Amino acid sequence: MDVSTELYLKYVGGNTDALHQLVEMYSDGLVRFAYCFVASSDVAEDIMEDTFAAVIATKRHFSPRASFKTYLYKIARNKCIDYIRFHKKFVPLCDLENVLVFNDVETNVEKREEKRLLYKCLQQLPREYRDVLQLSYLEGFDTQEICSIMRKNTKQVYNLLARAKQSLKILLKKEGIE
Repeated sequence: MDVSTELYLKYVGGNTDALHQLVEMYSDGLVRFAYCFVASSDVAEDIMEDTFAAVIATKRHFSPRASFKTYLYKIARNKCIDYIRFHKKFVPLCDLENVLVFNDVETNVEKREEKRLLYKCLQQLPREYRDVLQLSYLEGFDTQEICSIMRKNTKQVYNLLARAKQSLKILLKKEGIE
């Protein structure tokens, strides 16, 4: 059992400090994840808050067989989809690098430019390709967790990853990144 699942079970047992620790652990990642759907930092923060509100409201629905992180991101993804359906529009990603918080401060202008181009290329990919790449490489989920979040089987996730990487590679080459 992972740390987040243990914290969640402590929260269900009545320890509110465990919930605070979960919010600290996952709030930034959830905001980044939601931002890739809704392209608004304010809305992404609201979705993160709604996700934790849903966890609080439905604290008996989580099954400890899966990772709490997977459960949390699945709720966030559904909240994003609900938001998009309600507003009936898709706003392209822009200024993603302003929302992302990088652990290491990069002073190298070339690396920053490469990251900007990477997110520009990610923005041009179909939604499922962006989702699977973000979940796999930016958020660190394994294949089974991605299957659960995206409601796909293992073969579909592997195919999506392969196609997404190939499409991204082509777009990056067009931008001059090897």
